[in-house]
Amino acid sequence: MKTADPRIARRRVALLRASLAPILACALAMPAAAQNTTAPPADQPAPVVVGPPLDQAQQAPAAPGTSIDANDDQPPAASSDIVVTGSRIQSSGFTAPTPTTVIGAEQIQANAQPNIFNTIAQLPSLQGSTGVTTGTNSTSSGTQGLSSFSLRGLGTIRTLTLLDGQRVVGANVTGVPDISQFPQLLIERVDVVTGGASASYGSDAVGGVVNFITNKRFTGLKGNVQGGISTYGDDESVLVQLAAGKSFANDRLHLIVSGEYAHEEGIGPGGYGEDAPAGRDWYTTATIVNRGITNDGRPQFNYREHAQAYQYALYGLINNGPLQGTAFDRDGRPFAFQYGSNGVPTRNNTGNVAGCYVGFCIGGDLSGNVGIGTTLKSGLDRYNGYGRLGFDVNADNEIYATVNISQVDSSNQPNPGAAQSSLTMRCDNPFLPGSVAALCPASGTFGYGVSNAILPNIKVEPSRKQYRFVAGANGKVEALGQDWRYDAYYEHGENITDITVSNMLIPRRYLRAIDATRNASGAIVCRDPVARATGCVPINIFGGTPLSAEALAYLQPANGPFQHTRQTQDVASANISGNAFSTWAGPIAVALGAEWRHEFYRVTADPYGNGILTGATPYNADYPADPLLADGGGNWYAGNYRAGRGDYSVLESYLELNVPVLNDPDGAGTANVNLAGRATNYSTSGTVYTWKVGGTWDTPLDGFRLRAVTSRDVRAPNLSELFAAPISVNVPNFTNPFNNTAVAISQNTIGNANLVPETARNTELGAVLSRPEWLPGLSLSFDYYHIKIKDVISALGAQQLVNYCQQGVTQLCGSFFLNGPGGVGNFVNVQPFNLASIKTEGFDIEASYQMKQPLGLPGSFTLRGLATHVINFVTDLGLPGTVPIDTAGVNTGATPSWKWLVTQTYAQDQFSLFLQQRWFSDGVFGSQYVVCDTNCPVSTANAPTIDFNKMDGAFYFDIGGTYNVSEGLSAYFKIDNLFNRDPTPSPQTNTGVDINPQLYDIIGRVFRAGVRFKF
Repeated sequence: MKTADPRIARRRVALLRASLAPILACALAMPAAAQNTTAPPADQPAPVVVGPPLDQAQQAPAAPGTSIDANDDQPPAASSDIVVTGSRIQSSGFTAPTPTTVIGAEQIQANAQPNIFNTIAQLPSLQGSTGVTTGTNSTSSGTQGLSSFSLRGLGTIRTLTLLDGQRVVGANVTGVPDISQFPQLLIERVDVVTGGASASYGSDAVGGVVNFITNKRFTGLKGNVQGGISTYGDDESVLVQLAAGKSFANDRLHLIVSGEYAHEEGIGPGGYGEDAPAGRDWYTTATIVNRGITNDGRPQFNYREHAQAYQYALYGLINNGPLQGTAFDRDGRPFAFQYGSNGVPTRNNTGNVAGCYVGFCIGGDLSGNVGIGTTLKSGLDRYNGYGRLGFDVNADNEIYATVNISQVDSSNQPNPGAAQSSLTMRCDNPFLPGSVAALCPASGTFGYGVSNAILPNIKVEPSRKQYRFVAGANGKVEALGQDWRYDAYYEHGENITDITVSNMLIPRRYLRAIDATRNASGAIVCRDPVARATGCVPINIFGGTPLSAEALAYLQPANGPFQHTRQTQDVASANISGNAFSTWAGPIAVALGAEWRHEFYRVTADPYGNGILTGATPYNADYPADPLLADGGGNWYAGNYRAGRGDYSVLESYLELNVPVLNDPDGAGTANVNLAGRATNYSTSGTVYTWKVGGTWDTPLDGFRLRAVTSRDVRAPNLSELFAAPISVNVPNFTNPFNNTAVAISQNTIGNANLVPETARNTELGAVLSRPEWLPGLSLSFDYYHIKIKDVISALGAQQLVNYCQQGVTQLCGSFFLNGPGGVGNFVNVQPFNLASIKTEGFDIEASYQMKQPLGLPGSFTLRGLATHVINFVTDLGLPGTVPIDTAGVNTGATPSWKWLVTQTYAQDQFSLFLQQRWFSDGVFGSQYVVCDTNCPVSTANAPTIDFNKMDGAFYFDIGGTYNVSEGLSAYFKIDNLFNRDPTPSPQTNTGVDINPQLYDIIGRVFRAGVRFKF
């Protein structure tokens, strides 16, 4: 039998001591925590809305975001305590100081989305969430179609997402779970905690917590069948959901199962030029173009639409030297390229075009533009199976087990063809028309660029499979004369991600295939004898001559890039909560617990992508050896498919107290102080401490409550940031500021093992007016927040990084290379590091008003609204020569100045009608820009000058309704974006799809209809 390593045992003891010893001091000296609120007794106001009663004739469905008080006729829960995610405390009458928005099942149904993620992501406080319309230009990230939340614009990695209060294995090496893999039909509510919750829930809860609560006692049979389509006839969707529950053994054994299938066709890419898919007419190649002059009193940058990248054309363009401006049509015939801006080629080695901008003209021949060739919305298929078996040991205690097996398959096209802008061609190439060859320069070569429309388009197909198993126990026991609630569980989760890519070019082979010559017998062959010996087939890129099957097999092998990732998560957790003793002001409630967690990942990749130097991926029959390829890998046109692995362990414990300090309901009111602390030991970065202190005061004013909370929160670097295999995106038209030229690059995101944890200070102050006697249908709340994060783990954008180097920040200059011959080998490494800080502040407003029998009509009418105002969102890079950047109100990002959501619902026995309005304010392209037309100051990297800096906000109107056909059977419809509002252009400094799907609806009007049943 294998003997345990004593070093491991000593390390475990050290971890345990580091985690448990400081916890009491931490909790009492530096207290704070996030909360789980509970339903109060009947004679006290309830803290939150947990969803409307099922009887629509008496009350309309709850609108999203009701962190306001529940109505008095809320149906009773199964027990006296309703646990809401703001705290670990479970005690009747406890009111958490942390704002918690609760979305009930009725609201989820009213939104009628194919994925519950879409409904939750509409909340104004959720900014920067990712879904099927984001990341569609990626090849190897594996995040395509991954639905994950971001609170306060702080990123998905700073928002903790839970299922029934438990962690879920990440669907990507960033550690964020995929909401598509949750059992969505069984979800009865979603709690959104808009505040730091690390003291209660651990790492990642810097922006807050999103907790999905399932129905654990469902009995009967229910289902949902839904279909949808966009007004353009695409993005067809199908959703089929079924759940069943039954009790056995005198109602002690409870079995619940559910299954779901969803298909979203997605929105395929457009073509070359400005042809958006399916007749959409809003794409205009909007670009921020660079004049290349900083000090002539005019703006350096101009906002322009219909930008023309003049380094390449659809079927080829000579882009420097005496022949510059010679293009080729589909049949290979040369013609004079039509430059925009009345541009005139300089016909020298710079490749510049007089009268145009750096890398761009405006207008002209746009047929070779590649930006809209990116998938707008990933296609998605998801399969989900879930089961829960619970056994009541007695009336107060249960043991249970759950299993969740799911698969999510997506597909996307990152860009069309494989554009090349920096090729060097020989004049003796036999495919070159004689009329052009006769005019060749004495050097015998010329620069060339081509969209490569003759190549099949790249197709990326990630597949994520999740296997999650939980065994646990929960209930209530009596000790020390008090009832104590407990829960304990062990979770094992695995996520398997396979990324398969087809039609991917191998550039080293491509460069040999385009370099053609004639052999002694006059046949056209590849010039390189080594390439000829390994199957090189010469190709003609002067025009649109279709490639032979042999040529395609050589350039784009049938076995393309492949990456296999296995992630595992193991969690053991135990928690207990109860009233320790009572004081003159009431019982002091206590919650404490401990948790151990282990995260692991391993990635394997194909030998062409990973290389063979490590021995992990040797050449094989599917990927045979080729002397042209680099043994170090990186041989594909886009994407870094690399092997890697990493793991870490976490051991932590916490203590939370709720101390009543005032109990005078008829006089000064009631008040409580909530304290919590947590000690956490990470195997990678040591021990960190988090805390929270907060309180609430139910004032003598009718229905008026004040609340406040401040906390210290942390986020340790995750597996991706520490150990991630590189992720790469191809950028075909990247601006090189050193010579004001445009080049093709590979943008590589890599890990950094030297990262340290982020620390945050989160403060919230709020007031609530809840159903006063003078207007019992009214609820209002206002909450101010201020968050500052130090040692932020983040990365500069590729263009930012290069620009700062060019401006003198030399620490960044080793992160890129832009001078590869023909563009081969150009890269920018985007690496995470601990930036100085992020600071954001703003406030949330929530309001609701409910009216029964409006205007004498049967039923009820409910008006609800939520709004978030971001006052500032400042990132201080902490680099020499840089200044803080405020992205509040920057609509190319995720944090508009104002964002709100308003709903109106009328419901009665026979039918209900649902109206929804979504809006966010006008913004800018970037707050760093100085707007001017004349007399401009000198343009710098920190304060560049621009002629226009405004980006319109957007208003969307949705409508839906339900008709009850019979008892247990209803039909419904939903129309999103009723007025078909087009997305506003979101320009960048290089060509791309030039829209911002994190804020704007890029799909257009969508129709959905379906049937629900419950028996």
